[in-house]
Amino acid sequence: MTTLSLKTVMAALLAGSLAVTAGAPAFARGDGMSPDPAKFQERIEKRVDKALNGTDATQDQKKQITGILQAAFKDMKSLHDKRAENRKEMRAAMEAATIDPAKIEQIRQDQMKVADESSKRFTKALVDAGNVLNAQQRQAFFKTWGDRPWGEHRGHKKG
Repeated sequence: MTTLSLKTVMAALLAGSLAVTAGAPAFARGDGMSPDPAKFQERIEKRVDKALNGTDATQDQKKQITGILQAAFKDMKSLHDKRAENRKEMRAAMEAATIDPAKIEQIRQDQMKVADESSKRFTKALVDAGNVLNAQQRQAFFKTWGDRPWGEHRGHKKG
């Protein structure tokens, strides 16, 4: 496997991790009904700071990475909304008096397109963020960013 393809594979694998570890809990709800964008952006900033703590990353590098990731999550909002819409459509199609396999297949295909767009956007953000750092900083960042005890998800601890 070439270095380029290894980097591409790692970026793709980390994209899913990024979405779960940063995106899901970052949608802090201020009013209990809708995501609070300010808390979401603050959470990303804290995660970046924590992930680069102990490295020689400069404040400028931290700001650049925070900006890259904040922009990516902002861009992802419409895709998140589309995924929610697709889930509602799928439920309605499955609960209908008559199941329409063609309609269900179209909803599935739409969902896969959204997932692909999401993956592409996260991968681009990861590559852009990775290019801001040197190799040692990048390794420390992704190791720390992905560190999360098994069983923890969306702020809930196992046990």
